[in-house]
Amino acid sequence: MNPNIYLWIPLLPLIGALVVGLPSWFGRPIRRPLAHWITILSVAVSCALSLYVLYQHYWGGAETYNGAVYTWAVADGIRFEVGFLVDRLTAMMMAVVTFVSLMVHIYTIGYMQDDPGYQRFFSYIALFTFSMLMLVMANNFMQLFFGWEAVGLVSYLLIGFWYQRPTAIFANLKAFLVNRVGDFGFVLGIAAVLAYYGSIDYAEVFQAAAAQDNAVIAIPGLGEMTVATLVGVLLFIGAMGKSAQVPLHVWLPDSMEGPTPISALIHAATMVTAGIFMVARMSPIYELSDAALSLVMLIGAVTAFFMGLVGIVQNDIKRVVAYSTLSQLGYMFVALGASAYAAGVFHLMTHAFFKALLFLGAGSVIIAMHHEQDMTKMGGLRKHMPITHWTMLIATLALIGTPFFSGFYSKDAIIEAVGASDRFGATIAYWAVLLGVFVTSLYSFRLYFMVFWGEERMGHELRKDLRESPAVVTVPLILLAIPSVLIGWFTIGPMLFGDFFADSIRVLPQNDVLGRMGEHWTGPLGFTLHGLLTPTFWLALAGVIVAWFLYVKQPGLPEVIRQRARLLYTILDNKYGFDALYIKGFAGLGRGLGNLLWRVGDAGLIDGVLVNGTARTIGRVAAAIRGSQSGYLYHYAFAMIIGLLLLLTYFIGTWQGWFA
Repeated sequence: MNPNIYLWIPLLPLIGALVVGLPSWFGRPIRRPLAHWITILSVAVSCALSLYVLYQHYWGGAETYNGAVYTWAVADGIRFEVGFLVDRLTAMMMAVVTFVSLMVHIYTIGYMQDDPGYQRFFSYIALFTFSMLMLVMANNFMQLFFGWEAVGLVSYLLIGFWYQRPTAIFANLKAFLVNRVGDFGFVLGIAAVLAYYGSIDYAEVFQAAAAQDNAVIAIPGLGEMTVATLVGVLLFIGAMGKSAQVPLHVWLPDSMEGPTPISALIHAATMVTAGIFMVARMSPIYELSDAALSLVMLIGAVTAFFMGLVGIVQNDIKRVVAYSTLSQLGYMFVALGASAYAAGVFHLMTHAFFKALLFLGAGSVIIAMHHEQDMTKMGGLRKHMPITHWTMLIATLALIGTPFFSGFYSKDAIIEAVGASDRFGATIAYWAVLLGVFVTSLYSFRLYFMVFWGEERMGHELRKDLRESPAVVTVPLILLAIPSVLIGWFTIGPMLFGDFFADSIRVLPQNDVLGRMGEHWTGPLGFTLHGLLTPTFWLALAGVIVAWFLYVKQPGLPEVIRQRARLLYTILDNKYGFDALYIKGFAGLGRGLGNLLWRVGDAGLIDGVLVNGTARTIGRVAAAIRGSQSGYLYHYAFAMIIGLLLLLTYFIGTWQGWFA
């Protein structure tokens, strides 16, 4: 293939972002229609080229491309370059990122039509797309870090897009600070790669890691560990921040303060999936460390189950979907920790479509409700918004893993892969993701029934204005609903049990759980029929039935349960106290320590003693001396006599000593 195609794929969204954004910086924004046409066309062409690249790499026999585009610097033999590694894993990610981004761009025309920052928003989301493409196309750690930080920066701008709101400013600052914690570990991981493997180029690093698979390093206070474990853990800390895993998950629900289109873009195919992609890309390193993979699996399991529970008590429609994202990211990490990298990436792909559909569907509801997001004030919307209703039902069925929907194939594959794994922590992870199926089904259909069924709980005036969203909003919903249903059926075979990823992902033979599962592969229909006999299907069905009973049949019962289980409800409503721990604990302790140092050190010691204290001492001495200058002659005469007596006493005493 012509390498210039690879270059144009990320450059087109960047050009669109600059053309639309730069005039706004100089106070002369371009016209609104021109703003959305420029960015949409740039992302559309990028999407078309990405699909062409995917076609060529899987069906056209194109070779993996690994080359430098630009050499930034050479220091001590180490090359710092902008370069692309385009293989089947990269091609799949490029197609998913650009397609979801294109749907979000089109949807934004309807959602942001009355917003004064219309042009600025389109510039930001195009820039976001460029940043993510640079991340997934990188062939070295320098460019990976550039894309990693760029998506973080643009997400900061987008979460706080409505900067007049104090809650939005708090949310984007929270996201920025929490991600800096994870990125500190990420930078240390890259430094360890450079220090022990002598390069930042992926191919060279993977080759060096394989040659030094038993290399050990002594960590003060922790003892000895392999270099692969150290690198894997440090890089995973970065993934925990970017992909919002416990305990660095607290920023993601608050990111709902941004406009809904960016919620879909952040939570579906970009940013939060960067950590999943990074761990899968680094599979040659992670395969050398069972300890690092066990950590990945257990953190993912905790996030998958416990964050799903929090989703049950949320009433904000977007926050329910946000906690769903946290839970599903946990599923992906569990798959990665079980060495089922292909299953994790497969779920990343299917999840991108139905989660984007859920967010955009929620945005359609919010538009109809005049930007009301409280589900307790909704109900009965299915007859007013039929397209939104059916597309959100499709997304919900895909999310809970309903047979024949895309989420079924990816989620069931993860659960079976973890069940087949013998790695430390696999048993805990298996029960967490299995029970998480019921939790997912419960909170998902709780949202569906509260919004689209039951009595209409909105005001009379709003009820009269309820109508379906315009075509510019509903068409992206329909286009996303198609892969939410079909893509799992057609891709599970090649992605999990075929050679779709070829050499993009490396798994040691003893860790190849998907290979062992593939020995019993009989096609998507056989996999579906088998799934009907597993606990996964029945737990999902039980969640639907419980949600229907609580929110349609007996809508007053949830309040009774809440009153009787007040302690549990309070724990979940407070999100296990993580926000209080960070805001009142760590941040409060930091502010308290700073206040103490200010009062004692700055105000007390420096200002009080050294600066103001010196001035006060000089002033007191001067005042004392000034008091002796009274201007009266007899005062001076008295002082002279006293002085003369003291001098005579001194001299007489001295002379006696001399003549003694």
